[in-house]
Amino acid sequence: MRYVIIAIIAYLIGNISFAVLISKYGKKDDVRKHGSGNAGATNMVRAYGFKMGIVTFIGDMLKGLVATYIGFKAGGELGMYVAAVLVVVGHDFPVFFKFKGGKGVSTTIGAMFFVAPFPVLICFVIGISIAIFTRTVSLGSLIGVCLSPIAILIFMKPIDMNALYLVLVLVGLVIFRHKENIKRLIKGEEHKL
Repeated sequence: MRYVIIAIIAYLIGNISFAVLISKYGKKDDVRKHGSGNAGATNMVRAYGFKMGIVTFIGDMLKGLVATYIGFKAGGELGMYVAAVLVVVGHDFPVFFKFKGGKGVSTTIGAMFFVAPFPVLICFVIGISIAIFTRTVSLGSLIGVCLSPIAILIFMKPIDMNALYLVLVLVGLVIFRHKENIKRLIKGEEHKL
């Protein structure tokens, strides 16, 4: 029962959509009516500028970190893993916003950072660098997140296999949410920032 409660709490925390809330109360608008229609940091940058995108990114990242921390405190290692997955699911498919959420990168970074801070920091720097250099946020996001299992294998000593499995699940969620971006990247038609 404890883990069910952790899962529900994490999912509900994931439902807090900073993109929707900031656009609604800060701009009297809905970010989902602009650009990609996505409720995430990149679309916030496109619709309202860099500052709003950064605030959204930080909010979404912090909710991943907070939910995972709560899961750990309430249920130990297993609680941490349950919370990490469910906060991202809550962000991607929020019941309060008709299951139309973001793509989960910021929230995934926050959740993974609690589990494996140093490897995730390295991947974050690589991902941001690629996004800045190519002006293609989806490419930087995908490469940064997909490198995280490798970073865990290299930098986590001893290797925590449970952390690796968690990260693989989160990577799978990010790839699933970016399937249209991946198609556009392959065709060379992805939008640049």
